[in-house]
Amino acid sequence: MRVVHLSTSDSSGGAARAAYRLHTGLRRIGVDSSMLVEEKKTDDPHVRRFKPPADFLSRLKRRMRRKAIARDGARYPNRPASLDWFSDDRTPYGDQLVAELPSCDVINLHWVAGFVDYGGFFPAAARLGVPLVWRLADMNAFTGGCHYDDGSGKFTDRCGTCHQLGSSDQNDLSRQIWLRKKAALAQVPKDALHLVATSRWIAAEAKRSSLLGDRDVTIIPNGLDVRDFAPRDMKFSRDFFDLPPEAKIVLFAADSAATVRKGFAYLAEALQGMTGVENLLLVSVGGGDPKITGLPHRHLGRIRDDRVLSLAYGAADVYVVASLQESFGQTVSESLACGTPVVAFASGGIVDMVRPGVTGELAPTRDVPALRDAVRRVLSDPAKRSQMSENCRRIAVAEYSLEVQAKSYETLYRSLIESRRSVSTHRGTAANEGV
Repeated sequence: MRVVHLSTSDSSGGAARAAYRLHTGLRRIGVDSSMLVEEKKTDDPHVRRFKPPADFLSRLKRRMRRKAIARDGARYPNRPASLDWFSDDRTPYGDQLVAELPSCDVINLHWVAGFVDYGGFFPAAARLGVPLVWRLADMNAFTGGCHYDDGSGKFTDRCGTCHQLGSSDQNDLSRQIWLRKKAALAQVPKDALHLVATSRWIAAEAKRSSLLGDRDVTIIPNGLDVRDFAPRDMKFSRDFFDLPPEAKIVLFAADSAATVRKGFAYLAEALQGMTGVENLLLVSVGGGDPKITGLPHRHLGRIRDDRVLSLAYGAADVYVVASLQESFGQTVSESLACGTPVVAFASGGIVDMVRPGVTGELAPTRDVPALRDAVRRVLSDPAKRSQMSENCRRIAVAEYSLEVQAKSYETLYRSLIESRRSVSTHRGTAANEGV
């Protein structure tokens, strides 16, 4: 079985790392897995960077498409930088990507913003006759451009008047993107595109959507290497980062703490009002250098090596996720695998992993006092925290290991391949009988 994964990158961002981890897990169990990406960072020989045609006409088409996409986006200059991505359905590549696909039995899409052009890709890919699987890393596959809708719910209709664009126009860019996506996806037979949701929440959102609500969905959580993400000695971990041994360490991690959806401001407010916990220290990981006053804080910057990142989890007493929306919460599974309890807002897919009193604690989304109390409860009960740590590791190995994830995908791939073959055979037989 030959599987080709399409991803904008193989390592930049959590969604790209999740795609690469699945690719790695599949190869470990003997599946012929490869990746085609726009941006390649790994040295994996089974990952190939997409090289578009270099002839004059192809280059001219890409240049014109880039200008058109940029021109449409420039009509909304006041979009706050603190919001998540907003991605056009068009890319410079049009239908050029399909021509570069190697022969395969399954095409698995991941986070493909800026890489896969809906109008150019989906109609052409459908004609290849192989199943398309789409792992929903966020909501973008079924919205008019946003990657998280901030609760607007407009993806259940036709988008338009998008607050993330600062638009009051019904026929704004989000509506235009929705219409183009609708037209492109309509050319893919229902049984030819199967969705994989990483959590119950993103599965439910996809089924509510006006673009993908009629497609079948299978829930398969993201996996990770439980050898790289494993419990580490706390003293060694703290020495590695030169963190104080006596501190009560709360860890926060995000690609950018400045992104409103990641909720750093809520965590900061919760910890600033914390009482009854001595030697409290906030440690953060990720891009930028988030500022906080009235609380000891150490920022470790970006950590790209998984084993080093596991030491950050190992140094913490508790990991806190204050995200307002999250399709899965990959850092949550990483923390669990390292045996570090998690406190989080009860948002999105996080509730699948953070089980109150078992692997951590949950608080109502945006409820700062409840988040503060949940962190205090975990920090103030060492015996309970130790039991949670054991539960975290046990559940992570049983439910979120690469092997578990890869075998689930392999089973899904085989069922879809067999189903497509049966459909093709039936159609061929019907055609012959009609002759």
